[in-house]
Amino acid sequence: MQSSLGARLLQIIPTMLLVSVIVFALQHLLPGDPAVMLAGDSAGDPHVVAQIRDQLLLNRPIGDQYLHWLVGVLHGNLGYSWELSAPVTTLLLQKLPVTLQLSAMAFVIALATGIPLGVISAVKKGTPLDWLATSVGLFGLSVPSFWLGIVLILLVSVDLGWLPPSGYVPLSQDPLQSLRTTIMPAFVLGNAVAAIIMRHTRSAMLAALHQDYVRTARAKGLSERVVVWRHALRNALIPVVTLAGLQLGTLLSGAVLTEQVFDIPGVGKLVVDAVFNRDYPVIQGVVLVTGLLYVLINLITDILYAVINPKLRGG
Repeated sequence: MQSSLGARLLQIIPTMLLVSVIVFALQHLLPGDPAVMLAGDSAGDPHVVAQIRDQLLLNRPIGDQYLHWLVGVLHGNLGYSWELSAPVTTLLLQKLPVTLQLSAMAFVIALATGIPLGVISAVKKGTPLDWLATSVGLFGLSVPSFWLGIVLILLVSVDLGWLPPSGYVPLSQDPLQSLRTTIMPAFVLGNAVAAIIMRHTRSAMLAALHQDYVRTARAKGLSERVVVWRHALRNALIPVVTLAGLQLGTLLSGAVLTEQVFDIPGVGKLVVDAVFNRDYPVIQGVVLVTGLLYVLINLITDILYAVINPKLRGG
């Protein structure tokens, strides 16, 4: 187990190096000149534009620009935002907790909804409960998140006045108000993930319920509740854990649209503004950190394999 974990940790280095190369190269394909945009009213003066390009090292070959940025990253410096005039590290420390809170809440909602619905749907296969759970899953997969967010704002906030329509309050400042401002966007963000987890849980449970160990447990006289939730579900969770780990990484990137709809000042909103403003250092920093989180989540998922299934602890 320890050797496998060490090998996975070593794989992070080339993976992140490849991510950094791809994002650095692709963002330079974006149309528009950052120097012209930063010049503003002085964009018509070629001397001003040339001076900005020289300050930002944009007049150097892309390979030199990449190496200069990579050396800074290795020293803990993700660069300096051209548009916001602030270190990228500082911006991420301000915005990342917001997105992590939103993604964590959405993930909890997805698990708390998807796994029980998947189990009930499998156990009650062919009944109205199965039909209802499957319909909920189909709804979550079919409805666009931005449309659902707008509808919830109109219904829950405007018509009923139960929750604020937008904005964000830090958890450390007012926990209750922070939950009030994030519960609706978290539901929107976790809705589709809950549907995916539900469908995979249902499939895994249907396969587990037909295994010999389940028939043996029933033959021993164990209650159906113990058979389903303690024996069948534990084995069915192995593929679900894989999916859940991937979906948690997806939530971090999927928060972009949700943060725009609900005006949540997280990493998603930060990177969208950076793309429109051609703020390359912010884009690079956000993608690099998000990629690192995604890799770490997958590493944690592999560790959870051994926790759930003792057979995997030796490999």
